[in-house]
Amino acid sequence: MEALIEVDVQNDFCPGGALAVPDGDAVVAALNQLAASFDLVIATRDWHPSDHGSFAAQGGPWPEHCVRDTPGAQLHPRLDTSAISLILDKGQTPAGDGYSGFEGTELTRVLRDHGVDTVHIGGLALDYCVRATALDARREGFSVVLHTTATRAVEAAAGDGERALAQLRDAGVRIVD
Repeated sequence: MEALIEVDVQNDFCPGGALAVPDGDAVVAALNQLAASFDLVIATRDWHPSDHGSFAAQGGPWPEHCVRDTPGAQLHPRLDTSAISLILDKGQTPAGDGYSGFEGTELTRVLRDHGVDTVHIGGLALDYCVRATALDARREGFSVVLHTTATRAVEAAAGDGERALAQLRDAGVRIVD
């Protein structure tokens, strides 16, 4: 069985958000279209405490973003939530990065319980949470397909998106448009 993982399509990662990914909201239509082809669609979201270690105020590299129960942490309003079977929150402790949808969640168990052997992935941001989720899916033994039309990179450093794609290819992730 195949499943779709929609990574962190949240307001704070879209234009106008606290940590906006360039053209981040462009992934919404692609993910909505993809979701129609899957019986199991899982969305992940950053759901940080206000003192999360990744925040600049705590010495981390990022501005405050996706603080649980705030408008910025909510899924993008145009994302078709009726297609989503389960929402998994990650990054819920101050110390954990929470980049991967597998980190501190039940994602592996849920996928195995549903007999999933292949995961399709899109969302935000390619060079961080999407990359980490895809690499962990491979480590967990799943076949992984990354949909480039359904992801965008934050590009904290120029070329991060291309480097992420190369790393994913090297790990055995199939990259499709």
